[in-house]
Amino acid sequence: MEKVLILLAKILADKKTRDKVLIFIGSIVVGFLLLLAAPIIAIYTLGNVDIEPPEIDRNTFNESAFIEQLSPEQQERMSEIQSAGDAIEAELTALGIPNQTIKAQLIYMSYFDEVEGFNANFYAHLFYSAPNDEILIDSINQNYGLSIDYNEFMRTYTFVMNATIDPHMFTDSATKNAADLASWAENAYMSEWQYADNCFGERTGENRLRCADNVGLIMGYVRYDTENKVFTSDTIDLYYTEQGSIDTMPDVKGVGVFNGSEFGVYVGGGEVVFSSAMGGVQCQSLTEGGWTSWCTFDSVAYPQEVQDRINELQEPTTEATTETTTGG
Repeated sequence: MEKVLILLAKILADKKTRDKVLIFIGSIVVGFLLLLAAPIIAIYTLGNVDIEPPEIDRNTFNESAFIEQLSPEQQERMSEIQSAGDAIEAELTALGIPNQTIKAQLIYMSYFDEVEGFNANFYAHLFYSAPNDEILIDSINQNYGLSIDYNEFMRTYTFVMNATIDPHMFTDSATKNAADLASWAENAYMSEWQYADNCFGERTGENRLRCADNVGLIMGYVRYDTENKVFTSDTIDLYYTEQGSIDTMPDVKGVGVFNGSEFGVYVGGGEVVFSSAMGGVQCQSLTEGGWTSWCTFDSVAYPQEVQDRINELQEPTTEATTETTTGG
């Protein structure tokens, strides 16, 4: 239920989508959904959202009490939403693409109110086979007779992803590892994180958008507590070790790159994600940006392939690599 409430509240930021939700859920449910989701999306930051949550003490409500107040039709619809959302997540996880869950649930919640005979397995395979989001939306439109506008949806999706830290991007939430650091950086880029000094992923400013400075992009991952979904202050400094020139870098996601003043995170496919005052979180080719060396971050665990490369680089010389620290 919690995941559905969060998604419903988030898509209310888009007027066209919100109107659809209002039609098939009903004003009473929407009002309560807004109330429950307020801490998650900070309703007051949505600007032109003209729906006010009722003044109700949240502590006096629980899920079962809320459901009991709904009409039989509303209860049935909420049950359908929950079941479909869970089925979508299960199918995407089975296909090895759990990071597509929020996107898939958001599309379903926003556009599938009149689609009959929904099959989560077939739906999930559209995400599995689509090479990019534009082709995905086109495929969904063709298969379900919909007319989803790609640009409109991506604006809503970007807002949703900026408003939350997607738990599905972590392959191992119990550790800080290279693969998840790369996913963190890619998510920040896709979610259009902004640049702000001394920030590491918090929502700041009048627009309440997520921000990070250059070091903060990496520190945000190190500091993020996946269990409690909060940023901690346990780690203050980012410790890193330059391992070799950029031409010796292993092709491993999550390896750091350095140009003497800024860090980036290698995300695979010859691309680097980094945060800069000149444009927020950006993605560029490894051959751009003047990256001169690659590094590892002490708080992040790397696969054996990285350690093997480090050992190879150290074999011809007895010179030790130098560990450095920079403020977080």
